[in-house]
Amino acid sequence: MKNMTLKEITAACNGVYHGNPDQLIQEVSSVTIDSRNIQKDGLFVAIRGERVDGHCFIPQVMENGALCALSEELFEDADFSYIHVTSCEQALKDLAEHYRTSLNIKVVGISGSVGKTSTKEMIASILGEKFHVLKTQGNLNNEIGLPLTIFNITTEHEVAVLEMGISEFGEMERLAKVARPDLCILTNIGYAHLENLKSREGILKAKTAMFQFMNPSGSVILNGEDDLLSTVTSVHGKAPIFFGLSDNNKFYATDINDLGLEGTTACFHTPDSTFTAHIPIPGFHMVLNALAGIAAGRILGMTDSEIKRGIEHANTIAGRNHLIKTEHLSIIDDCYNANIVSMKASLDVLSKANGRKVAILGDMFELGETEKEMHYEVGQYAASLSIDQLICIGDLAKEMADGAIHTSGATKTLYFKTKDEFLNSIHSVIKEDDTILVKASNGMKFSQLVKVLEDWKN
Repeated sequence: MKNMTLKEITAACNGVYHGNPDQLIQEVSSVTIDSRNIQKDGLFVAIRGERVDGHCFIPQVMENGALCALSEELFEDADFSYIHVTSCEQALKDLAEHYRTSLNIKVVGISGSVGKTSTKEMIASILGEKFHVLKTQGNLNNEIGLPLTIFNITTEHEVAVLEMGISEFGEMERLAKVARPDLCILTNIGYAHLENLKSREGILKAKTAMFQFMNPSGSVILNGEDDLLSTVTSVHGKAPIFFGLSDNNKFYATDINDLGLEGTTACFHTPDSTFTAHIPIPGFHMVLNALAGIAAGRILGMTDSEIKRGIEHANTIAGRNHLIKTEHLSIIDDCYNANIVSMKASLDVLSKANGRKVAILGDMFELGETEKEMHYEVGQYAASLSIDQLICIGDLAKEMADGAIHTSGATKTLYFKTKDEFLNSIHSVIKEDDTILVKASNGMKFSQLVKVLEDWKN
């Protein structure tokens, strides 16, 4: 890491340094909150978690080679260097913001109610054809994960593609202040996190707060098919760049050919060109993700041939519409998160599969006062599609089952209160060569079901 001396870190965090003053000119090699990942001359940030308090590990990490620690506690007669701060979480953000401003790099910030991760993966795949790209890994898209991602940027990186997830008002401002994006991309305004954000209009307000800390000369890229995003007319005196399916958008697609689990082909139109590409990931929504990536690529000076290669090299990651083919089953692993819009999109993908189609659906969390109605609506939607077996698991998923049964009868709908109840019946429910969608909010831990299905034998 460049220009991260203990003196600079102390100033950036508004902290008080305790230790050998000769070490103030030394640079840290890395930043971590995990004591197991400490590197020689690294900085350890002691975060108080729900189960573990990082302060307990400060003496250990210092013995293991750390140069310094950030701590909310004072240590009497410490024989190691540490920086005392009021809040380690705030210090982590302050330090990441300081490091971000020292970097000569383009930052692409991505948010939205649905599809943040798949859009991030598509954009990183496209930009990776021209630039050395760093992207958000896993679920590191919050007020702890985003700073840690930024600390992984090195001098060789040219673009950082950062996913920014929020669940309450004020959170986006805090994230954007750290990230300082040059390109702001919003995928849609849906129904996620309604418990805190209350309405789609509230979500729009919370998401567009990203613009407050973007590069004033940067670009805003929005989904023109979204009824609320399409109302944004100006950001810092500039019109947003819209992408969508109709030609009133600056970037749009025609001749879309859905190939089911084999993906989609489409003809993509830019302001001055047209090209055709195959998206290897299933789902109609991937066309919009590709369009967002095309817009980002063109703004950053990429050619159509580079962008086309990036689209066609795109991959999925575990838990996000990830297709797993075993000897016995085809599994669509989409169990990382869920809301009513993403549920319907995933069911659409399943409905295009060949052979017997099975949907294993679980509870959707943080939907607010209308959560039961939304679960019921998902059940109705599933029943309207050509899906052979619907399996609903969880307390709220009972509403899904009821909606499906009310729509098409009970012949193709099963309900289980718990995952264990389902697993006890799995061999009578799942059949050889089934294509199975597994989807629920992450708190349902349906990744456990994916692992069982991967090892399933008739």
